[in-house]
Amino acid sequence: MKAVGYAADHAGAPLGHFEFERREQGVHDVTLEVLYCGVCHSDIHYVNNDWGRSNYPVVPGHEIVGRVLSVGDKVTRFSPGDTVGVGCFVDSCRHCFSCDEGEEQFCAEGPTMTYGGFERESQRPTFGGYSTNYVVDEKYTLKISDQADLAATAPLLCAGITTWSPLKRYQVGPGQLVGVMGLGGLGHIGVKFAKAFGAEVVMFTTSTAKTEDAKKLGADHVVLSSDRETMKAWTNRLDFLLDTVSAPHDLNINLRLLKRDGVCCLVGLPDKPLSFSPFMTAGRKNITGSMMGGIEETQEMLDFCAEHGIGCDVELIDIQSINTAYKRVLKSDVKYRFVIDMASFNSDNSAWKQSLPQSQG
Repeated sequence: MKAVGYAADHAGAPLGHFEFERREQGVHDVTLEVLYCGVCHSDIHYVNNDWGRSNYPVVPGHEIVGRVLSVGDKVTRFSPGDTVGVGCFVDSCRHCFSCDEGEEQFCAEGPTMTYGGFERESQRPTFGGYSTNYVVDEKYTLKISDQADLAATAPLLCAGITTWSPLKRYQVGPGQLVGVMGLGGLGHIGVKFAKAFGAEVVMFTTSTAKTEDAKKLGADHVVLSSDRETMKAWTNRLDFLLDTVSAPHDLNINLRLLKRDGVCCLVGLPDKPLSFSPFMTAGRKNITGSMMGGIEETQEMLDFCAEHGIGCDVELIDIQSINTAYKRVLKSDVKYRFVIDMASFNSDNSAWKQSLPQSQG
């Protein structure tokens, strides 16, 4: 199936017009037109090969909201016209202990990523949501409520579930003092979730300019993390700390904030190793990590957000502005997530619809 998107053909290259082929729709597949796609900091890391494992050409985008145009003959959960989401992965082995427990993101064989991966049967490269369309197995497709703000929902498919999953796993809720480190794409939705779960929320930021925003998002306290004296007042107090910082930083600072048996969960992805002193963990203080969520958990999050009117704070752009948007993300010049509105691009590149299966409904 024909598709058109924006791609980079080598590390650090600007993204530009790219025509390619999707797989043909199978009996279990959903074919969707991409309506919105969030811009994740991971997209930039991948385009720049910051992690040393990128495959080119790459069409980024794993925060996809779309409209179903056609479904395979054995699809039972979706129909043409439905609004759906696609997150960070689109397949897994389906038989390991993690897949059996609904934790497909931890698939023992590795999940098939929405972009930069390879389909399990054909080994065809996967291309992401900075594009006109996507073909995905219904098992890895998510339902989007009619009540949802679609643009604000798109980043929930990565930033949202990445923060939701550890907050739920460690049962963040009433009576707990919960910190969020870093007010960006992940941090801002982490604050919203922690507050919605009933916790008392502390935002730690390096920027005094973000104080008012943090309070509007739901933070009960805003702390300037570069102020040593102020930080001392928060020593040994937090039950849980969600660290969303994607730049190298000192984990000893995080550990000082935790009370006995407190947990610091890392969900940012710095491109350099982080370090800490083992002595800082002596109070049974814990450092852990997390990675997205399974399909069932992601659906639970989407349903919760629709019911409670929770979405990401976004700035809409057209796809032709993507290279400027990348530069602005690196400068932290966005509140708090860019989302690509694909309407005009789809209109200009609609010829691919001619290749839709005749059973499109």
